[in-house]
Amino acid sequence: MKSINAMMAGTVIEVLVKQGDSIADGQEIVILESMKMQLPVAADQTGKVKEIKIASGDFVNEGDALVILD
Repeated sequence: MKSINAMMAGTVIEVLVKQGDSIADGQEIVILESMKMQLPVAADQTGKVKEIKIASGDFVNEGDALVILD
């Protein structure tokens, strides 16, 4: 099971993918807000979205799983 994790703590502003989507390495999947900056989280691998672990408005910590890939 592969996952894409948060690179820093912050609030989820927007989820850019949905379950079943195919994603490419480098594709933006989530927008986080931290210290009043909006930062995109890009996939570091390719795959198909199996599960989305977060929703808009959620707070995540560094290393938390955002998306699980098949």
